[in-house]
Amino acid sequence: MKKIITTTKAPAPIGPYNQAVLSGNTLYTSGQIALHPETGELVMDDIKTETKQVMENIKAVLEAADMTFENVIKTSIFISDMHNFAQINEVYGMYFKDDTAPARETVEVANLPKFVNVEISLIAVK
Repeated sequence: MKKIITTTKAPAPIGPYNQAVLSGNTLYTSGQIALHPETGELVMDDIKTETKQVMENIKAVLEAADMTFENVIKTSIFISDMHNFAQINEVYGMYFKDDTAPARETVEVANLPKFVNVEISLIAVK
């Protein structure tokens, strides 16, 4: 059985999908980009600010499912320019402890929704 997870503290979906789906004890999130949940505007001042907004959106979805970053077992990071990897990784790393960080892949792609620079999705388990 699946339960749809939604929160107004993260951007509303911009297509036919949900912010996250809880199946049993496992949470699957949709990719988050740097949309500000209150204004709907992109936060793209610089790559670190953009990544922080993405992570805060993810944090809000996790909280809506009564989880934290400690519950995350896998992340997928999609970036438009691998040259931004170090800055994205610096911000991303502030949300995880090194000894319990999740598995992850980081992939450079040609384009992302709304032509953002970074999109992150994850899997978490209670």
